[in-house]
Amino acid sequence: MTAQSSTLSLWKQHLGHVPDLVWDQARLEVLILADNDLAELPAQIGQLRHLRTLDLGHNALTTVPESLGDLTTLRDFLYLHDNRLAALPASLGCLAQLRYLNLSGNAFTQFPDAVCRMASLLELRITDNALQELPPSIAQLTRLRELHLRNNRLTGLPAEIGALAELRQLDLRGNPLASLPASLASLPHLEKLDLRWVSTLPPYAWLTALEAKGCLVYR
Repeated sequence: MTAQSSTLSLWKQHLGHVPDLVWDQARLEVLILADNDLAELPAQIGQLRHLRTLDLGHNALTTVPESLGDLTTLRDFLYLHDNRLAALPASLGCLAQLRYLNLSGNAFTQFPDAVCRMASLLELRITDNALQELPPSIAQLTRLRELHLRNNRLTGLPAEIGALAELRQLDLRGNPLASLPASLASLPHLEKLDLRWVSTLPPYAWLTALEAKGCLVYR
């Protein structure tokens, strides 16, 4: 990488720690640290104030530092999937420009409150966790187009999910759902509702109405 480069990829080098050379690249816009056996992310990450994309997937992180919320220019992608995270610091709610967030394959039992303040999110992936419910504050993600919740422990959804007027895709596969709110039927742009591997729902008439509007309902 030259001094002028805006991208640094250290993918799959099994580094075990973030090398010092990263902190010498203050104007980095893309940083890829995926698949490096990282157990810790130094607070110095908050110094990279020009980052637009950060990939920390496939590591062994149990926490991320509060300073990650200082990356207010982070707007393209944040990958935190396939780690050991059970919570996120409140400071991540400051990532108001972020459009894509992947939290899949972690240890979340509660939906992280900070995510509901990421007002620009277009796509959220939080599959393969242990979420038991979504908070009503999910309604704040008014720009969200894709919500992927496969393989969690959800038994229902809040009625407030009907406020996600831009939602196109909702993946609920493999959850023990006992009910769904009728507000889903009012989502004006919903194109795909995936209910495969769910055998515990009643036969809602409004699901048929959704299909009649052109929404693909997989069940």
